[in-house]
Amino acid sequence: MSEHAGEKPKDERASGENEDEEVIFPEEDSGEEAEAEPSDLEKARTERDRMRDQLLRIAADFDNFRKRSRKEIEEVRRRTVEDTLREVLPIVDNLERAAVAMTDATEVSAVTDGVHMVLRGFEDIAERLGLKRVTTVGRLFDPTCHDAMQQQETDEHAPGTIVAEIVPGYYLGERLLRPAMVVVAKPPTGTGDQGGESAGRDGGEAESE
Repeated sequence: MSEHAGEKPKDERASGENEDEEVIFPEEDSGEEAEAEPSDLEKARTERDRMRDQLLRIAADFDNFRKRSRKEIEEVRRRTVEDTLREVLPIVDNLERAAVAMTDATEVSAVTDGVHMVLRGFEDIAERLGLKRVTTVGRLFDPTCHDAMQQQETDEHAPGTIVAEIVPGYYLGERLLRPAMVVVAKPPTGTGDQGGESAGRDGGEAESE
């Protein structure tokens, strides 16, 4: 019995070892979790900063595009006005010459010739710019390019035919710039009604007989 008196039972040693392990392992696990949480947060912050920078770049690019487009539109408008005025200036010159001619002219023909010269100059410039006149007289009324201002009773033209032009209309290319103001034919008043009344009276007399 003296040989085994100082020895501890095997179960007690195993129990002691198990107690030590239970204290150590939870401490190591908690350390790993504590390290993982800051890492995920840092990733989220990095992604947030990246997306914010990307949005700022997109906003800056769009603002630059908007400013550039505005400048280009203004430049196109300016050039268009310049080109148009450059084409119109010869008409102004001719009008000034016509005004001088009317002051000095002793014959009406000189004034008429000056006005026709200005008109021909305008028509040439308008044609180069793509301006075309809307056809009117003799054509059937078309609401897409004509504006009926008056109706004229006549039996010389079919109803709906344009018999006169008040103000000319124009196309710019294929687009209507201004409709033509016209006078449209209609049947003489009472032509159809009188015929109907006469037929009615004749029919009534026949029935009474």
